[in-house]
Amino acid sequence: MSSPEEALQQARADYEQHMRTCRQCDADTTPCAVAKHLLRLYNNARRGALRR
Repeated sequence: MSSPEEALQQARADYEQHMRTCRQCDADTTPCAVAKHLLRLYNNARRGALRR
């Protein structure tokens, strides 16, 4: 299992990668459902890292 810091970095990288490559996110001003989910995962990982 990865450390909380690695999980946080991976979640952020996944979100940023999606925002760069998603056509819907690029065309619209609002993020798509996948972007919202990835951001939620990132926020949860960040909160988990702050608790430790």
